[in-house]
Amino acid sequence: MGGIASALCLLLMMLTIIPIATYTMPALAGMVLIVVVIENGYSTAWMVYAAVGFLSLFICPDKEAAMLFVGFFGYYPILKGKLEKIKKRSLEYLSKFSIFNLAMILNYLVIIYLFGIQDILEDVGPLGKFSVVLLLLMGNVVFFVYDIALSRIITAYRMVLRKKIFRRVGQG
Repeated sequence: MGGIASALCLLLMMLTIIPIATYTMPALAGMVLIVVVIENGYSTAWMVYAAVGFLSLFICPDKEAAMLFVGFFGYYPILKGKLEKIKKRSLEYLSKFSIFNLAMILNYLVIIYLFGIQDILEDVGPLGKFSVVLLLLMGNVVFFVYDIALSRIITAYRMVLRKKIFRRVGQG
């Protein structure tokens, strides 16, 4: 299962050659890891994440997308189950949003200063640094929707898809 999941994740990451896929493909590749966690556990999911992250940095056509996978979208679906075991809902969401914001800030610092991809700075527009704050706030809204979508995908997989998939391959 780990090899198939890795191949599927890498295929999705290769699709970042399409300009609009910079954010969507790392998010979709991360969603593949949900199935790995459910079927094979956390250790296999971490190995798939490491393999895909490492290979993405070298072969992915969009380095920003590769960094987004490595720096957030690859490991968040693995961490999600652990974070949702936090008893207090407010502390759970504080943890999730803290991880997201820290990851995004560190990601873009690495992309800009380590990889030297300065094009991102040119995209902030006439509002300058205010644009960065506005983008991060909008990113939080998108992250909230992404987190809900992940929860629903997990539920759909466990309740419906898993039974149909394994019945077809003779394991259900």
